[in-house]
Amino acid sequence: MTLNSSRRIFLKSSALAGVVFGAAPRSLMRSVFAAEARGGRPKTFVVVFQRGACDGLNTVVPYGDGGYRKARPSIAIPAPKDGDAAAAIDLDGHFGLHPALSDLAPLYRSGALGIVHAVGSPDNSRSHFDCQDFMESGTPGVKSTSDGWMNRFSAALPRTESKFRSVALTQTLPRVLRGASPAVALARIDDFHVREDIAMSEAAGMPRAGRRGAMEGGSRPGMAGTKDADDSSAAAFEKLYADAAKDMLGNAGRETFEAIEALKAADPARYTPRAGVSYPRGRLGDSLKQMAQLIKADLGVELAFVDIGGWDHHTAEGASTGQLANLLRQLGGSLSAFHDDLDDRMRDVVVLTMTEFGRTVRENGNRGTDHGHGSVSFVMGGPVKGGRVHGRFPRLSEENLYEGRDLPVNTDFRDLVGEVLVRHMVVSDLRKVFPGYEVKPQAFVGALRS
Repeated sequence: MTLNSSRRIFLKSSALAGVVFGAAPRSLMRSVFAAEARGGRPKTFVVVFQRGACDGLNTVVPYGDGGYRKARPSIAIPAPKDGDAAAAIDLDGHFGLHPALSDLAPLYRSGALGIVHAVGSPDNSRSHFDCQDFMESGTPGVKSTSDGWMNRFSAALPRTESKFRSVALTQTLPRVLRGASPAVALARIDDFHVREDIAMSEAAGMPRAGRRGAMEGGSRPGMAGTKDADDSSAAAFEKLYADAAKDMLGNAGRETFEAIEALKAADPARYTPRAGVSYPRGRLGDSLKQMAQLIKADLGVELAFVDIGGWDHHTAEGASTGQLANLLRQLGGSLSAFHDDLDDRMRDVVVLTMTEFGRTVRENGNRGTDHGHGSVSFVMGGPVKGGRVHGRFPRLSEENLYEGRDLPVNTDFRDLVGEVLVRHMVVSDLRKVFPGYEVKPQAFVGALRS
């Protein structure tokens, strides 16, 4: 393979130091952000996607429904009880938080956090791949949609010179941000160099799954590296990529590199969270900490996306402790730290958690749960009407369940997202954001103030 052909493969795959642009920026190094055009700081919408299908019933527990404990003899969370650390944290006499979400209880009580139950996609698929795709494209049941709802919404916003209006802290650009509008994916904001292992795997045509270790900083089998060698390789491949960008993309390629320089100039990596704030260790805590850095750097972030996997618990899900509890502890701690870190900036930020579908109401024979339908979302910050559980939640009797087994979807996720877009991001026409679906204010659950 020639050097030029390697450049083309490398450039096409966009393995740029963990920075992937969905579309080339139109102009560079101008600090006229959307905030200036809209009179102050920009409004920011952060989506936290729980990949794998979160068990909403053990996250926000309907302990007041007798059908809940009957359906889950091994994994039900105990009803609230003073002094019992394993019991649910009471919210309203009917619902309680999983005890691992104790960090969220003060936010709920202060009104900064709301909950929407029995929410999800109306499509009846139980395929992780299909349902994640539908939620990110915003067109349930339609596999031919080529772009994501966040990208389409970005196109509806006033023009901005910010290169970081739409940002994902992910290894590659997620489905929800793909499309014609500019978007950027950052693996890490403090790691800009191009690593040799990524470039080699791209040039060799290695499948993405095989590159995961390299893209996450893993070592290559049989190759012992040193810092000097890594720095030398990084510099060499940075030059290779830069040359390729100039050769093949002209001004657009140079703009991409200049956008990286803009991020370096803002220096969000030299960041210390607000005093007293500690993010939990793990992918989500790390991602939300970096997102707070980007927002505080005043880079014009308006649409943001992070994700966390591992929610598919067919076996040994656990009750108050176990696999689900470990993830919920990370979720609650990360959301709480993000809220406290941003402090007064949270008035301009709304965070929404989403998952592709819920779990069966009944536990299975392996003390886990199988693929279901409706689940739960948290809404935090901005104009959120917190301190309450929104949505229509049914009694957990068989006749009320979807297909006799699942929590139904009584709130379409597009109506919940639409409520955030209309009431927080202040864009009323969502016909192009959710093609083929009319978002109607009368379908809003009231999770945000109008």
